[in-house]
This record gives sequence, C-alpha cells and structure tokens, in this order.
Amino acid sequence: MTIGTLSRISWRRRAGRALIVQGALLLLLALGAAALWRNVEGALQARQIRSGFAFITEPAGFDIGEGPVPYTPRDSYLLAFAAGVANTLRVSVLGVVLATLLGTLVGVGRLSRNLLVRAGCTAFVEVLRNIPLVILLFGIYLVLTELLPDAVEPITVLGSVHLSKGGLQLPRPIWAPGWTLALLGLPVGALGAWLAGRWGEARRARTGRAPAATGAVALALLVVLPVLGWLLGGAPTALERPEMGPFGVMGGLALTPEFLALLLGLTLSTAASIAEIVRSGVLAVSHGQTEAAAALGLTPGQGTRLVLLPQALRIIVPPLTSQFLNLTKNSSLAVAIGYPDVVSIANTAINQNGQALECILVIMAVYLSINLVTALAMNVYGRRVALVER
Repeated sequence: MTIGTLSRISWRRRAGRALIVQGALLLLLALGAAALWRNVEGALQARQIRSGFAFITEPAGFDIGEGPVPYTPRDSYLLAFAAGVANTLRVSVLGVVLATLLGTLVGVGRLSRNLLVRAGCTAFVEVLRNIPLVILLFGIYLVLTELLPDAVEPITVLGSVHLSKGGLQLPRPIWAPGWTLALLGLPVGALGAWLAGRWGEARRARTGRAPAATGAVALALLVVLPVLGWLLGGAPTALERPEMGPFGVMGGLALTPEFLALLLGLTLSTAASIAEIVRSGVLAVSHGQTEAAAALGLTPGQGTRLVLLPQALRIIVPPLTSQFLNLTKNSSLAVAIGYPDVVSIANTAINQNGQALECILVIMAVYLSINLVTALAMNVYGRRVALVER
C-alpha cells in the first residue's frame, strides 16, 4: 500500500471515513460469522452429530426416479446431488424458454385490436397470476395422475405419442455420429451468426447502410451447419418409438407426470408475469414510434416486431431477469409433487445421515450459482440493448 493510498484513508476525508466504516463493518461481520461457526460446531459436538463434507463420497443408498445423469444407489452422495442439479437445470432451462415465448405472445396479445384475443390473454394473466404456484402444481398433477386414462389404455396421437397417467412417451432418435456432429454444429453456427450480426452492425455504423442479407446469412449459418454435420454423419433417421407392452407403453422418450406438472406449472405461472412485463414495456414506448412505423408503411405486426419490441427490450430486460431467477428458485417446489430435484435429494440425504447443515449449504450454493450465472448473462444482454449516451 502506497503513501498516497494511506493518506486517503483519513477520518477528515469523506471517502476516508466511508472506507473506515466499511472496513469496521466487514470486521464485525467476520467476527460474527466466526462466533456463529464456533457455536454451531460446539452444539454439533455436544449432540454427537457428525459434521463436515466427508459423507459426500459415501454411497448414497437411495434411488432417484428419473434424470439425465446415470445413477444407482451404490453411487456416492456427490453423484446423487449432481443428478438433482441436472434435474433442476432441466426443468429450469426449459421453463425459462417456454415461459419467455408464451409470455411474449400473451403480452403482445393483450395489446391486440381483436377483442377475443385481447380478452383471452387478459383472462390468462388475471387467472394465473392470482393462483398460488403450489396450488397450481397440485392441480396440474391431479389432472395428469387422476383424470388421464391408465397406462394400458393411453391417449395416442400420430401413432407414436402416448399420454396417460404414466406420463408422456415420445419417439426419440437412436444416437449416432450424425447427431453428435449436428450438436457440435449448433454452437459453431451460433458463433457464425453472431459474427455476421457484428459485421453487419459495424458496416452500418461505418457507411450508414446495413447489408440486406445479414439476417439471412446469420439464419443460414445457424441452420445449415447443424444440418451439414447431420449429413456428414450419415444422416441418421432411426427412431426408438414407444410401443405398447403388457403393463403399458415401453421405450422412447418418457416424461413423467411429476416433470410435466412442474414444467407446466412453472411455465404458465411465470408466463403470466412475463406477459405483464412485455405489455408494460411496449406501452412505455412513445406512441410516436407507432405512428412513425405506420408512416413507413409497416403493418401493425411489423411495427410491433421491428420497432416497438426492440425499444421495449431496454425496459423489459431488468424485470425479466427477476422472473428468470424466480422460476429457478420456484423449481424447489418440486418436492411437493415428488420430482427429484436437488432439494428433494438433499432432504433424503438429511434423513439418512442427519447432516442437515451441510446439505442445506449445498442447496444454497447450487441456487446461488445458477442465479448468479443467469443474472450475469442477462446483465450482459441488458448492456447490449441499452441506449448508449453520446
């Protein structure tokens, strides 16, 4: 620390007083945390409760009903928590995507000139925003598990899609090198599309005219590269189709009632809030922008898509970030309907080993990490769409 820095830390200076007060508060917080930890450690030892994270490598000894992570009861608690995190991410990411699409459509629909569309979207928002999420989850789960037909007599659509009390069974591709190359082509195509967009923006800033085919080139890169990878890998088309067995539908991609209920509940509830955010963001844009779009010959749909929504994004992004974070945190209600997310698995681990503090810390770390990454990504995007002062 230099002499100049030390001279600024003075009680006579306003900035110096602020630094001293903040340092004292940090010291008090550190002392309080240390005292709290000693108290907790002493209480655990007095009750002969094991502490520490050594249990994380021990066999979990319980089963997990579903998930993309291969897991058996002989695996460790670490892998069990990883399976729970994967289940949480699976429902959260899909929920964010579906809620954003549905919420945007409903929010724009509330501004429609068509009375039926406007009334339907308003009813959607008013009903779902006033139903507690846990009640909505119970209602959807009841419909899926009680009102649908049994697994031996499912509702069949297109010959390969089966819906019953056992869940939803769909055809899924049999994995082959072509699908691997197609997945690898997605990030490459996305990067190419982003570079094409940046090149178009740079050229417009330099010449005042945007290249006419920039959007088409970006879309072509996003679509063509995965398709090219699929073709180079042999263009696999084999599907594993679900078939009727003696006890129900077997094979294919199976989505359990718990997963469907949680995904639908989170999507519908969050979409209702996102719809209001989109509607308020569009209404905040000056009406002169709508008149300017009409003067340019744009249809109402084109004006909304090309003029109003891009400007409304500057207002929409901050509250939209909060809705994404809420959806991720609300996924912890999965424990109410038996979906094995990270909270459900932590509860099972607590019942087995009694190390509640460590398991709760794991839950807190998981949700904190997911939400910090989400907030960081949305803040980066928010800065991209924000107005730049000159």
